[in-house]
Amino acid sequence: MQSMLHLKKLLEEAVTAMGLSLPQGVSLEPPKDIKFGDLATNAAMILAKQAGKPPREVAAELRERLLGSHPEIERIEVAGPGFLNFSFAPSFWQSILQDVLEQGDRFGALDVGQKKKVLVEYVSANPTGPLHLGHGRGAALGDSLVRVLRFAGFDVTTEFYINDAGRQMRLLGMSIWVRYQQAFNRDVELPEDSYRGEYIKDIAAEIAASHGSELLQVPEAQAMDVCREHGMLSILKWIKRDLNEFRVSHDIWFSERRLVDTGQVESTIKWLQDKGLAYEQEGALWFNSTRFGDDKDRVLRRSSGELTYFASDIAYHADKYSRGYDLLVDIWGADHHGYVPRMKAAAQALGKDADQLQVVLVQMVNILRGGEQISMSKRAGTFETLADVVKEVGVDSARFMFMTRKSDSHLDFDLELVKQQSMDNPVYYVQYAHARIRSVFRKAREQGLALQPTVDRSKLMALLDTPEDIQLLKLMEHFPDAVDAAAKSLSPHHISFFLRELAALLHRYYSVHKVLGAESSQLTLARLLLLDAVAQVLRNGLQLLGVNAPEQM
Repeated sequence: MQSMLHLKKLLEEAVTAMGLSLPQGVSLEPPKDIKFGDLATNAAMILAKQAGKPPREVAAELRERLLGSHPEIERIEVAGPGFLNFSFAPSFWQSILQDVLEQGDRFGALDVGQKKKVLVEYVSANPTGPLHLGHGRGAALGDSLVRVLRFAGFDVTTEFYINDAGRQMRLLGMSIWVRYQQAFNRDVELPEDSYRGEYIKDIAAEIAASHGSELLQVPEAQAMDVCREHGMLSILKWIKRDLNEFRVSHDIWFSERRLVDTGQVESTIKWLQDKGLAYEQEGALWFNSTRFGDDKDRVLRRSSGELTYFASDIAYHADKYSRGYDLLVDIWGADHHGYVPRMKAAAQALGKDADQLQVVLVQMVNILRGGEQISMSKRAGTFETLADVVKEVGVDSARFMFMTRKSDSHLDFDLELVKQQSMDNPVYYVQYAHARIRSVFRKAREQGLALQPTVDRSKLMALLDTPEDIQLLKLMEHFPDAVDAAAKSLSPHHISFFLRELAALLHRYYSVHKVLGAESSQLTLARLLLLDAVAQVLRNGLQLLGVNAPEQM
């Protein structure tokens, strides 16, 4: 990023000196093949008409103006119809070290967000059972995205939407009620669509312990309400505990039931009717979502009088917008992809631009153990809970693995692989890079070698001129680009990809160059300086993923 911004500034100065102005449409990017240099631009071709000269002639003049007066530019080549290929001198890349070491934990931080207010809603699991691994992927994604957005200059609030109203909660209450009755030897069976996990029996046992048999003496509807409420609160407590242990927190816990009970859903529906955006047909109330690009209109209230989830979701998003957020980000399971157009339509009906609502989809996780898939079903009670997986593989491993692929791609999570301390394990691969550097520093101290504050860093940096040195320096310079890409595309996997690439270069560096056994003590210090910067960038990236950078492994 620094190289691009710097060269753009130099180009603008050179073009202005030629009596021209740099127009829109000028590209400045790394060439596909590194043999063509560090950055390439089509500026000469875009300027040719304005200059009244052939593109290669304009390119030659720009080359002449830039090459002699800027020592940080080592080489400029005119290629093809008028492309300019730039190569920076080693001294330019060496200066990156100073930026990393001076900025420390803030290296890579940006101001692209300009304090724009963003609400990120994620996880939002139904409080009908413990969190499973699919929820864990959404939690890791949401929390990492929040960290990235804040690092990029956005003002971010996090929210968990508690689905504590509707059919699933009634099913939960009924399932617990049946298990409660069974605890007192009543001959009742669980209906087919009940929740069957052992946790339902545990909750029923808690109610039996606190209420005795008194629920058997009250009307069934009242008993089921008690079971539902107790079950929801117990499960929500588990969810909060599991998220906290997974290093995930939410600023706001928003109740769907409160939305219904306070009349916000009904008032939103009335508002839509008053605007001519909702109509009655065949006894049901419909939202005119085709007016905003959806493929068909959607039901808000069924002919039975029951509100749909969609009605609550419109009211919920209206509430979000009323709180003054510039952007809403919803993280949903990939099975909700068909729901996106109707929510975009709802956002527009509420007077917002469709882009002010962004939905990030998360594919399910296939759990494997030694290559064999484990089946999961919350209803049947056969699933790996997030808490169990974290207990087995650790928070760091689980969080990093979730970020190894783009969120809308399927992910195979092999429990045995994630526990391996080998280079085949991507978590270990990156964390070991940091631990390896810290080990070198411990050995250096034992040998009486240390980077003293009084050391002349500029002289040490000048010694870092091998291809492997420059590769590491160039890649570190691109860390802010990875942050920028992750923030703008709402895709924190860019950070994971960057870290694995940086770790790969670091491990390769060790195979080519000695650090403590270098040709001179000055070269050793220079390489320690380089490694110190690499460790800092690794820490910064891992922090964005909510993963620790261990001192030793």
